[in-house]
Amino acid sequence: MSERKATIERNTLETRIRVSLDLDGSGDGERRTGVGFFDHMLDQLARHGLFDLDIVADGDLHIDAHHTVEDVGITLGQAFAEAVGDKRGMVRYGHAYCPLDEALSRVVVDFSGRPGLFFRAAFPVERIGEFDTQLVREFWQGFASHAAVTLHMDALHGDNAHHIAETLFKAGGRALRMACSPDLRLGDSLPSTKGAL
Repeated sequence: MSERKATIERNTLETRIRVSLDLDGSGDGERRTGVGFFDHMLDQLARHGLFDLDIVADGDLHIDAHHTVEDVGITLGQAFAEAVGDKRGMVRYGHAYCPLDEALSRVVVDFSGRPGLFFRAAFPVERIGEFDTQLVREFWQGFASHAAVTLHMDALHGDNAHHIAETLFKAGGRALRMACSPDLRLGDSLPSTKGAL
């Protein structure tokens, strides 16, 4: 497989975002969005996915974090779509369960070319510090739509909202890592009977 990297810039009247991604990294990089809890979640995604990931975002946080979080999801999705290229020789499917104390989440992903998010997670509170828990779904919706993946995310157990969110990002990273991994038996073929993804 060739070098699987992408750098995407997305600038709107609401946000200015730059994402650099290396699918074959080690979890290094810097995440600076101005939203502390969100940076922590992006750290989990990169570390457990073993993606080198730099994200710099400058958004309209004087309103709230919604545009920043959603637009980072969109931009990161675009970076994944570019980095995987034609998807030849990659596993395509990935899944992971991740616990954190009482919380447990399952994430399953398919680089199908058919975007869809199926998100089943209930948070016991509306906010984690200053972070609106609804934004967890908004991030993954933007990501799934622009990475063109089918993404199932289920928070199976949990009482602590921080733990629930963190298990979703950790499991998301590990599922993406599995799906993006080279399939040595597949060689340079596509992981599809259709001949296209």
